[in-house]
Amino acid sequence: MRWACLNEMIAMKTSPRTRFLMPAVLAVLVSSAAFSQTEPQSAPYVNNLMPQPASVSVAPGRFVLTTQFSAATTAFDNSRLDAAICRALLQLRRKTGLPFAGEPLPSGHSAQLSLAVQAAGEEIQSTDEDESYTLSVTSAGVRIDAPTVVGAMRGLQTLVQLVQPSGGEYVLPAVAIHDSPRFPWRGLMIDCGRHFEPMEVLKRTLDGMAAVKLNVFHWHLTEDQGFRIESKLFPQLTAMGSDGLFYTQQDAAEIVRYARALGIRVVPEFEMPGHATAWLVAHPELASGRAPNSIRREFGVSDFALDPTREETYQFIERFLGEMATIFPDPYVHIGGDETRSPEWKTDPRIRAFMREHQLQDSEALQSYFNQRVLKILIGLHKHMVGWDEILTPTLPGRRHSVVARPGFACERRDARLSGCTFRWVLPRRYEIRGRILPRRSPAVERGPIPTAGKTRAGRRDLHVWRTAQ
Repeated sequence: MRWACLNEMIAMKTSPRTRFLMPAVLAVLVSSAAFSQTEPQSAPYVNNLMPQPASVSVAPGRFVLTTQFSAATTAFDNSRLDAAICRALLQLRRKTGLPFAGEPLPSGHSAQLSLAVQAAGEEIQSTDEDESYTLSVTSAGVRIDAPTVVGAMRGLQTLVQLVQPSGGEYVLPAVAIHDSPRFPWRGLMIDCGRHFEPMEVLKRTLDGMAAVKLNVFHWHLTEDQGFRIESKLFPQLTAMGSDGLFYTQQDAAEIVRYARALGIRVVPEFEMPGHATAWLVAHPELASGRAPNSIRREFGVSDFALDPTREETYQFIERFLGEMATIFPDPYVHIGGDETRSPEWKTDPRIRAFMREHQLQDSEALQSYFNQRVLKILIGLHKHMVGWDEILTPTLPGRRHSVVARPGFACERRDARLSGCTFRWVLPRRYEIRGRILPRRSPAVERGPIPTAGKTRAGRRDLHVWRTAQ
């Protein structure tokens, strides 16, 4: 047995929560136990695919799944593709109870499921990754064509969703599907800064994301309530700012690998200059004035902020982000940038003198100065800067480097001043602006934030995450 398949089977057999599935994807990943308790009933095909493909054509006929069902590649093949096929086969086995082979046949062999993949795709997945695929089902077999491995992953998830009971059998309806994503950025945010989540919860969430073809895990890692990522350059950040609840660099690398195997990017968020209590508990020398004595113990936003007037602040940030860039290969880094409420920016004589010297009229202008400095650091690290809508100012340079994650429509008041800008947008889960439905290949969508409660049972957490996924 191939190692990729063996690892998948071990994980499914040993994980204590592999049979717990999020309600919004229940129809996608139903356990074999649930099917074995009910006699399958014949029913006409109903298109319940999620998300809906770009094009679905239904023809007469069906393909009957049997214990002889097998899969093989006919063109490109690699370990990432083999692992994706293994996952799909195991999901099909659990869904039908049929004990067919849980690993693909050697490339080029005849099989009932053939996958014609042209290339590996991008080494570091980006918004330019080609995720398209075609899937055809006839009475003779199933074929998936895709330009990349990630495209094949999306086709395999559609295949798993297509299975339906018919009498005493499990079948695939005869269909021809042509699919490509409407949005190149389809994200889910988990706020681990406020509420630390165990690794198994994050992995289970990634599994659910893959089932519905989401492709960006927005990982919120720092907040007033906690600093959740290990820094070996600045170990006090977690020693004093996490209550011992944080992810080691090895943990983070494991999540990145796990996500990549599912065709999901990991975009980290490190809040600055506001939401910085956990930074400043460990490093009070970076504060704009007052420094906190402990991390915030309740929900909400504190008024502590990094000092944007000191060179030491940017030297610290440059070293920290440089370290994080070695862990998170994605081209994007989120800096937060929202709700900076430092009273010292309005009252401290030293900060006010700096603002006069640099012709910064108000706190918004001072934060724009900070954003420009951080943007320069990220460009040096070959990263694109992401921020919440408060980073939107006419003075922010290099707009092609800045993507604004838009939590709502409050920032439309800024649009008049920025009508000539070329920012790219990451939108909330509502796919419209000013009542207009977005066309295909519009900017992006993201479901979040998800402030899941650390003390809540895993099932309740999953329900909170997925209750609006449909």
